[in-house]
Amino acid sequence: MLVHSKAGCWAAWSLFGLLFLPLFALPLLVVVAASFAGHWSGAFPSGPTTANYASAVRGESLQALTTSLVTAFAASLLALTAGTWAALAAAGLGRRGKRVLDALFVLPVAVPSVVVGLAVLVAFSRPPFLLNGTGSIVVLAHTVLVTAFAYQSVSAAVLRLDPAYEQAAAALGARPAYVLWRVRLPLLLPSLTAAAGLCFALSMGELSATMMLYPPDWMPLPVRVFTATDRGALFSGSAVAVVLMTATLLVLLAVSRVRTKASYR
Repeated sequence: MLVHSKAGCWAAWSLFGLLFLPLFALPLLVVVAASFAGHWSGAFPSGPTTANYASAVRGESLQALTTSLVTAFAASLLALTAGTWAALAAAGLGRRGKRVLDALFVLPVAVPSVVVGLAVLVAFSRPPFLLNGTGSIVVLAHTVLVTAFAYQSVSAAVLRLDPAYEQAAAALGARPAYVLWRVRLPLLLPSLTAAAGLCFALSMGELSATMMLYPPDWMPLPVRVFTATDRGALFSGSAVAVVLMTATLLVLLAVSRVRTKASYR
């Protein structure tokens, strides 16, 4: 923190607590409390029980969690590949070409995600690209939505790269492909892992476009949470939401450890 006096430091932490707890922590704590509740007749949930988690970690909920993980991993990998390729290509273009690529990749996040879902549905509901009714169309929509974040993260990292490393490798006779694989990409690895974690988290929580596209046998966990709460099953839906948060956090922690190790290579 940039506050050096003790009183100023306490004031800054107090302000942080006043803003953080009501806006971020308290809603999540309420969801966690509701996931252990049997009923909610007063100001706070009551009737503590773990029965909600019994259904949240098996059957259709477990299948939905698996679907979300597979979708998020696939979409993150595809988004990271496309975003990295585009960021590296944009670095070699002029200012005008880079602006065009920036606008192209930011466009999906500049419009509501439900519009992206509709666009994917219309585009891939006819041969020869008939994906409607399959899990692939959900993966594709998630990829379109999160690629912009991968592109922006990697593009910013490419601009920060010190060209001296590439110039030294080229001066020693390294070919461009060798410079890419053994110099540029290793230097970009911390940013790549950070972008992958961001894409994964966004994909795990995506709902609007998914609601328009998912087939009955490919229901991601956010849809499961929505359908449970929509039917009035608030407590079981809260348990499923906690499972979703936990799975996402565990993967992000693993990605963070990989990023930390990559930073010290």
